Amino acid sequence: MKKNIIYIVLIAVIAVIAFIPGVKDKLQEAFFPVATIENAVHISEEDYDIDLKGINVPSTNLKAFKGKAVFLNFWGTWCPPCRKEWPSIQKLYETRKDHVNFVLIAMEDKEDAVRKFLKENNYNVPVYIAQSPISEKILPKVFPTTYLLDKDGRILIKEDASRDWNTESTHQFIDNIIK
Repeated sequence: MKKNIIYIVLIAVIAVIAFIPGVKDKLQEAFFPVATIENAVHISEEDYDIDLKGINVPSTNLKAFKGKAVFLNFWGTWCPPCRKEWPSIQKLYETRKDHVNFVLIAMEDKEDAVRKFLKENNYNVPVYIAQSPISEKILPKVFPTTYLLDKDGRILIKEDASRDWNTESTHQFIDNIIK
């Protein structure tokens, strides 16, 4: 009898997770800070070698961020999901810019369109346009794509979709990787 009750409760929990909107997202949010660092993909010296034209910051090369924690986002002004996540990235930047380097690379975009987008929305997160080829290891297949790299060049998080980046778990995760 106890086994049957356990099975019924287990099925009910799975049904709640599968069929009630938002529950799956809340559970993912709760466990987001848990990263499998041991199995993380490493970015090599060659992968970092990307010349970046600064739009609202000086131009640089991604190699300048080697040895540092990096929030690396590939986006475009033409991409509705990219635009949707921008307010949360701006808020995250305002509170964590001293802890992690932000590198947002506008893809398939004209410089004027990027400047206009940033100005119209009062965004000041560092934005660049790549001036050299991007390694296949980090070249996005969809937009937006965001990587959170630790100081050793490990990809701790890869997100191939728009999300709210200004969450408590993201803040905690950043705080943990800079220790």
